[in-house]
Amino acid sequence: MKSTTFRSAVGAVLTAALSAVVLPVSAASAAENAENPAAATTVDATTARSFGRLADAVLTQRTAALLDDGRSARRAAPLAERDVRLSAGQTRTEETALSSLRARKARLAALGEAYTSADTRVAVDRIRVAAGHATVQATETTTLTYKKVRGDEPPTTGFQAHHRLSFTATADGKWQLTGLTSTDDGPLAVNEPGTAPVAARTTDLPEATRAAISVPSRPQTKPAGSYDYAAMASYAEKYWQNYNPAYRKFNDAGGDCTNFVSQALKAGGWAHSSGDYDDYRSWWYDTSYQSASWVGANEWSWFTLDAKRATNLANVYYMGVGDVMQMDFDKDGSKDHTMIVTYRSASGVPYLTYHSVNTYRKSVASIIASYPNSAYYAYRT
Repeated sequence: MKSTTFRSAVGAVLTAALSAVVLPVSAASAAENAENPAAATTVDATTARSFGRLADAVLTQRTAALLDDGRSARRAAPLAERDVRLSAGQTRTEETALSSLRARKARLAALGEAYTSADTRVAVDRIRVAAGHATVQATETTTLTYKKVRGDEPPTTGFQAHHRLSFTATADGKWQLTGLTSTDDGPLAVNEPGTAPVAARTTDLPEATRAAISVPSRPQTKPAGSYDYAAMASYAEKYWQNYNPAYRKFNDAGGDCTNFVSQALKAGGWAHSSGDYDDYRSWWYDTSYQSASWVGANEWSWFTLDAKRATNLANVYYMGVGDVMQMDFDKDGSKDHTMIVTYRSASGVPYLTYHSVNTYRKSVASIIASYPNSAYYAYRT
């Protein structure tokens, strides 16, 4: 494995693994590619490392836009290498992205949340080159340190996100970054800009009641229940990044979020409910298959409400450890994502852990700041 290390804008040493990079078969082909990258079918190790450093610079700068100005927000790494840089169009895209993230930072501040520092690590997983176009698959792992605004925040929040970067060769022997997209399903990572459209749809199936997202004047304490909520949280925080090999993954089949929450609920005492796999009134998992309600966000909600495994809460801030939150990003009536609360601060802020994007203890305020116009559903388990 060949690797390179470099320092991020927020002070962390980053490692980009280049084990899957396609390299020239000879020095002659390397020289030919350098002289005419538009005809290239491979890149050399130096260019591959430049791709990785540029990916790090862009993602680090996005993260830095969220940091508390008076603390450890540092100047981002240069968004250019000797032979690799942003295109004019991507430069404008990043300027818009940073503006969006600064607005998100302001919304977070209004909700009582800030970050003092961050550690972003970028690993280059694969590079494919064809006729002057390079596609880079990269994994970003970021940890942000919560500022002690109220004093009861957990130390950190973290996530792991996957990105596809598009590079195009230019006539002067250089490469330009022309596109950067997330390949994950689920809510945006906190440093990923984006907006959701608004639409409407109805359903005749058991329907959840939306939860308010404003901070309530009086916190609500979760009463004792019949399940082991600490076990639910412990399970989710154990497997948020390193998946439990006893279960199948569904990242490439619509997302793993509800599968992950179902696992945590089972760890806390939820019992299987037998029935046909496509009947939302059943909830089960075995070695060969699972019910639709185990993996589907909407089906999980229908089962949960019909079986009275949980009730809807009027406000997302009422959630306690072991409670579940769902989101409908575009308000089309179909729930898109499922998360579980694994920590609640003394002042009443729930922190959620989930898959797709794999995330640890992200505050509900941070999610709302990224999706202020989405529909939210809170479930008391």
